[in-house]
Amino acid sequence: MKRVFDLVVSTIALICLAPFFLVIAVIVIADSKGPVFFRQVRVGKDNKDFGLLKFRSMVVNQSNKVQLTIGSRDSRITKSGYWLRKYKLDELPQLLNIFKGEMSFVGPRPEVRKYVNLYTNEQQKVLSVKPGLTDWASIQFSNESDLLASSNDPENFYIQEIIPVKLSQNLSYIERNNLWIDFQIIFLTIKKVMFSK
Repeated sequence: MKRVFDLVVSTIALICLAPFFLVIAVIVIADSKGPVFFRQVRVGKDNKDFGLLKFRSMVVNQSNKVQLTIGSRDSRITKSGYWLRKYKLDELPQLLNIFKGEMSFVGPRPEVRKYVNLYTNEQQKVLSVKPGLTDWASIQFSNESDLLASSNDPENFYIQEIIPVKLSQNLSYIERNNLWIDFQIIFLTIKKVMFSK
């Protein structure tokens, strides 16, 4: 049932948003040199790598040097990228990942291999389901980059303080997930993006 929902909704969304995608593509290209899309290898279901898609929001070849975004005004972020990130529009190409079956609308946000390698055996259970476009942790840590910017050691803070909380929430979700909970997460995510200060 979940896959049917993902396939139907992602198909409709991709068709309806196609003109909007084109507008964003033009803005991204006009703002800075480089491709429209940014592809990053993330870890998905069954511990398999896949290419997560985003609209490019950083200058070319910069986002690979540091895998965490430090603050909403990270110097690597382009002018258009700031607004794309603020309203999570950079995440929209992941509708293609959902359509292809690599992701779901709701599920643990996929992480890069560097951090997945730090998971305990218990935490690796989050890899038993498809990663999602959003989850409980995405709502709680919607200001993650600002939290990292306030730390003297952003990466250590991310590993020691943020990842454990995210994984705990994801494991709880896996134990009791259903479409009703998914709808709640989707609604709260949209509300957070639209009305957060």
